Amino acid sequence: MSVLILCHFALALFAAPLVRRWGTRAFLVLALPPAAAGVWALTRWSTTAAGGTDTTEWRWLPAYHVDWALRLDALAELMVLLAAGVGTLVLVYCASYFDDRSRQLGRFAGNLLAFAGAMLGLVLADDLVLLYIFWELTTVFSYLLIGQTSDHKRNRRSALQALTVTALGGLTMLVGFLLLGHEAGTYRISAILADPPPPSAALSAAVVLILVGALSKSAIWPFSLWLPNAMAAPTPVSAYLHAAAMVKAGIYLVARLAPAFAEITPWRPLLLVLGSLTMLLGGWRALRMNDLKLVLAYGTVSQLGFLTVLAGAGGHDTGLAATAMILGHALFKAPLFLVTGIVDHATGTRDLRKLSGLGRRLPAVCAVAVLAGASMAAVPPLLGFAAKEAAFQTLLDGSTGDRWALAAAVAGSALTTAYTLRYLWGAFARKPGVPDTGAHPVPAAFLAPPAVLALACLVLGPGVPWLEDLLGAYAAQFPAPDHPYHFALWHGVGLALGLSAAAWAGGVLLFLASGPVLRVGHALALRSADRVFGGMLLALERTALQCTGLVQRGSLPAYLVTTMSVVLAGQIAVLVVDEPWTGTPAPRLWDHPTQAGVALLTCAVALLCLGVRRRMKAVVLAGLTGYGTALLFVAQGAPDLALTQFCVETVSMIVYVLVLRRMPVYFEENFSRWRRLMRMPVALAGGAAVAVVLWIMAGHRRAESAGAAMVEETAHHGLKDVVATILVDLRAWDTMGESAVLAAAAVGVTSLIYLHRRTDAAEQPVLPLPGDHPHAALRTGDEPGTAPPTAPRTAWQASRYESAGLPSGDEGAPERTWLAASATLAPERRSLVLEVVARLIFHPVLVLSVYLLLCAENLPGGGFVAGLTAGVAFIARYLAGGRHELADAVRFKAGLFTGLGLFLSTATALGGLGEGTVLHGWTWHGHLPVWGDAHLSTAVLFDCGVYLLVLGVVLDIVRALGARIDRQIERAAPRPEEGRA
Repeated sequence: MSVLILCHFALALFAAPLVRRWGTRAFLVLALPPAAAGVWALTRWSTTAAGGTDTTEWRWLPAYHVDWALRLDALAELMVLLAAGVGTLVLVYCASYFDDRSRQLGRFAGNLLAFAGAMLGLVLADDLVLLYIFWELTTVFSYLLIGQTSDHKRNRRSALQALTVTALGGLTMLVGFLLLGHEAGTYRISAILADPPPPSAALSAAVVLILVGALSKSAIWPFSLWLPNAMAAPTPVSAYLHAAAMVKAGIYLVARLAPAFAEITPWRPLLLVLGSLTMLLGGWRALRMNDLKLVLAYGTVSQLGFLTVLAGAGGHDTGLAATAMILGHALFKAPLFLVTGIVDHATGTRDLRKLSGLGRRLPAVCAVAVLAGASMAAVPPLLGFAAKEAAFQTLLDGSTGDRWALAAAVAGSALTTAYTLRYLWGAFARKPGVPDTGAHPVPAAFLAPPAVLALACLVLGPGVPWLEDLLGAYAAQFPAPDHPYHFALWHGVGLALGLSAAAWAGGVLLFLASGPVLRVGHALALRSADRVFGGMLLALERTALQCTGLVQRGSLPAYLVTTMSVVLAGQIAVLVVDEPWTGTPAPRLWDHPTQAGVALLTCAVALLCLGVRRRMKAVVLAGLTGYGTALLFVAQGAPDLALTQFCVETVSMIVYVLVLRRMPVYFEENFSRWRRLMRMPVALAGGAAVAVVLWIMAGHRRAESAGAAMVEETAHHGLKDVVATILVDLRAWDTMGESAVLAAAAVGVTSLIYLHRRTDAAEQPVLPLPGDHPHAALRTGDEPGTAPPTAPRTAWQASRYESAGLPSGDEGAPERTWLAASATLAPERRSLVLEVVARLIFHPVLVLSVYLLLCAENLPGGGFVAGLTAGVAFIARYLAGGRHELADAVRFKAGLFTGLGLFLSTATALGGLGEGTVLHGWTWHGHLPVWGDAHLSTAVLFDCGVYLLVLGVVLDIVRALGARIDRQIERAAPRPEEGRA
């Protein structure tokens, strides 16, 4: 089962290249995974029909009792056959529906196949969390399929509406799943059904929350608005997702949980009322539609309401009828959607007011539509009739609530007959005053998929007893009545048949009185649910804008004061009410007089920041506070923390200075004295509150410190540096997350600087600054007499400056000089001593960074500190000689280091799966010829990834805030001719 699901997703990844190579014929290849799933399900028919099951289990998150658990029983067998069988035919249908010129066809094909895989996983899942994952995957792929033609506003709006409604329902359902799992003590669905938890308020709340998700997925009122709008999707999507698969997910979930929770309040009344209401509203709305797809869409809403009534009734016989109706609905609704696509394809319209005479032009298409429509209207001897008879009889034999639902079902069946006649008449009949519609011939391969489904309705009508064993295996989960219902095409003349006849007669009358019905419908029509939804979104947006305008005023000091005031108020309230300092040991002011001196100096520098007006002075003072904190770490005996603090503070100050080059010298905010005096106490009180809270937290520790266990664990692995071991082994998940955030932040910063492409391959030539060397002009290929820009080259063909990712033209620096600035910077802008020193210390600092990386197991260091140290070496080269010197030092793009770092860390983490868990550590011990005895652990490899990532981030930021801003300054500088003028 797992292989079948994964095959769908695996082949979906190759859908785009397959479509590019083979065109629409690729759909025939993509149909193989669902076809294989259908064949496999058929081979398991006898097992599931006998009450047996097939299971697959893999311990996924054992600490949370979440497993990759799949289970095939009778209900799952039915849904797999529908999802796989209809999915196969729809993919075959796509080969004729689309042509090779269709836009983004590869993406559509991949999404459709991936949806089929998600649907297969949904119906096979035997774990609530796993079911939710596949549930949301169907939501996402449905969103992508509905919005396939994303350049149309209607498609975008419909896709967003479907995503909003179903995703909100899914999140609500997730809360219900968590409550249910907590009450049952397990998330395994089969275990919950076998031993359901006792009734309680929490269980009732869980049931309601789960039903919200199921009803939103199956477009039950009040969530039914998204399904008709989803008809903006291509017809194959409507035939598969909105007739046979996705909208059945909610019905499936109701049917799956009904044996255990049908008696829980308010399961039955909620489903019977909402299902009956949806059945009537959807059928009535279908009579007013003129688009063939919308007629079927609202008819689908009506039928889904009927299915909800049957599945939610929670009885043996109604469960039997529900499964038969699920099968019948998929077999007659999917071909009708496919026929609609054929009509649209052949005529160019779906408007039934413009179609006329197609029954004679396309007789085979008309025959398939009539066959499927007759099954939908429950005309004997088709499957729809047998299923509808079973539904009427079982509701008739049920409780009082079932009989009220039966009345709604009969009225809904009359509406079904009416809109079926409207569909067939509108699509194929010859209408007075409307010229016959032209249509091109329909190939047999195009008509074959809907014909197969329609013929299945014809075959399974008389053959409905063949389904008794399989569908009865599901119904056996309910208590069996004394005289259980049995499938048969003909049960004789009875009340159920009379109700069917009444429904047919009522439907014919409604169709014949279509004019008055339309006028009454328009007169009684309330405000469109779609407009209500749009109004709610607009009101939400306006409220958000008003709140944002009230709170977000663009003043960073105001934000800080507000945040600190709220935090401070909460802390003071807790301190006053709880008095947590009682019994807390008094804090020691210092362990050594050195700490007191450093702390006083740091506090003094911090206080000086409050009155500074120049930005550069503020940055220097803030940096000094950081260095003071690092000295405190040194005095406390924490060399790892001190080294990290020194490196971070150094890089941060350099970045600040680079940014300040493009900012005013003074702070531009003009605050009155009283506002400044108000903010100082807030800042001081905030710092004091944090200090007090830390003191109380440390003094109230009751459990044993984790430090001893970490020291012991580190020593057990033959290591000494506890801090480094925590970062790359014991808490490696945290480090991975921080690394990803760091990379994302670097990308965000550089993206703000590079508004266009990062390499700027076609920029205008930049003249040197006044006083610079005359040969420092950048050669971009745009100057007279130079070759035009060439096409993009591979990384192996790029120059060192292109590989470094620096702005185009940096190759203007001579390559044979030891100091690049000698030919690019004016003498008055150079410091020869700084350039030489930077060159001399460059390689030793790089060696030091490698040493800090490799010695981290036993000495202070680590990948983060080592990466920052290496970054400082490159920063020194840049500060000494400018961007040309940086280009000479960095031969590759910074993104290469970042990407390699993330790849190496992630690969090391995933390599642990070989031992069962992500980030599982292992160590290799061996003997190297020159090195001697050596060992290599995953912690070192992981740290190497951190090293590369941090180095790449530093280089990327320096490239963006340094070299890029240098280039902007040069572009803004006056030309030499302008200066002379």
